[in-house]
Amino acid sequence: MAIILFDDNAHQTLQPLSFTRPVADMRIGILTIAEKWTKRLSLSHSFHTQAYLQGKFPIHIEERNLFINGSVCPDDDLLEAIEKLHGNEALIKDGLFIAVKLNGTDAKSFDANNLSDYKPVNYSGNFISIKYPEDIFKHNPAEIRKDFTLVTKGRSSAGISSTNTIMGDDIFVEEGATADCSIFNTTIGPIYLGKNSQVWEASAIRGSFALCDNSQVKMGSKIYSGTTIGPFCRVGGEVNNAVLWGYSSKGHEGYLGNSVLGEWCNIGADTNNSNLKNNYTEVKLWDYATQHFRKTGLQFCGLIMADHAKCGINTMFNTGTVVGVGANVFGGGYPPNFIPDFGWGGKNHMELYQLDKMMETAQRVYDRREGREFDANEKAILQTVFELTKLYRRF
Repeated sequence: MAIILFDDNAHQTLQPLSFTRPVADMRIGILTIAEKWTKRLSLSHSFHTQAYLQGKFPIHIEERNLFINGSVCPDDDLLEAIEKLHGNEALIKDGLFIAVKLNGTDAKSFDANNLSDYKPVNYSGNFISIKYPEDIFKHNPAEIRKDFTLVTKGRSSAGISSTNTIMGDDIFVEEGATADCSIFNTTIGPIYLGKNSQVWEASAIRGSFALCDNSQVKMGSKIYSGTTIGPFCRVGGEVNNAVLWGYSSKGHEGYLGNSVLGEWCNIGADTNNSNLKNNYTEVKLWDYATQHFRKTGLQFCGLIMADHAKCGINTMFNTGTVVGVGANVFGGGYPPNFIPDFGWGGKNHMELYQLDKMMETAQRVYDRREGREFDANEKAILQTVFELTKLYRRF
């Protein structure tokens, strides 16, 4: 059976994070949503996503296919309900299309927005799904705990240097991971150190926390609960309940809290984001679908930064700031709470970041990473996103 992870309207509500990937390719906890399903079901996966993304994220249809909503994070009860489905039965919860089993012929005409062809099966349990960008950091602590159990079950942790102070026993160290002269507090949540990851001296880390493969925590860092550092990242300073997806850097002093950073992002030295308004009121975030600021229901909400976005040193992001794909933010003062995709500038002036110039930078960034190629698929995606986001650039 093939697992096919499909996008529904969450692909729109999760913009700008979803412009460059299917929803199931988003990281929450230790793993991406796609990796969670693959590991739990021991089957490979593919994607039913936007046409312009299918070159990089192709679909593979077999004789038997299990379509799963890419915004839904798996758990044991949900898996049990899905396994009980018969062909053409659709698992549904409060109008959310969760899953359906289809043969090869029916799979070719699958439409995530059309439930009328399937027999509905109502699901009464609860589960985590992501609809808006803030859901990623909001649910990250719970997903770290679930993923920690999933990836460590039946396995033994590698050793860690005796120069560290470890509080509690809920730590798992993959082969090749190193840490020295640091403090790990696992009494309130697990700590996971991925393959070849590094925690440099004098860092203090509170679980739940995930440091994925080949990433680094620099000297004297302060990492608080609910934080995930994806693969090939470098992090320093103070980080609280933030998720970095991969290949991104916040390598210097400064605060990052209640935030999500996509891939290939770079945060300049001494950059800070606010995650709490001075009057303690509800934070709003820019919503691409409505082109207005949307209430989040949250008192703590920081920075949402999409792929390939960057900021200069000493940037000050206000509470609830959204930075689009490929944007480059710099200059004094607080930049706007919404920086459009391919925007160039800050508080006093904003202009277009020319696509060819942005791609030149992306090429240099990719060249620094062994095994990663800025290929035709990557370029085509950025070209399409550039066109799709024209209406948001009013400068």
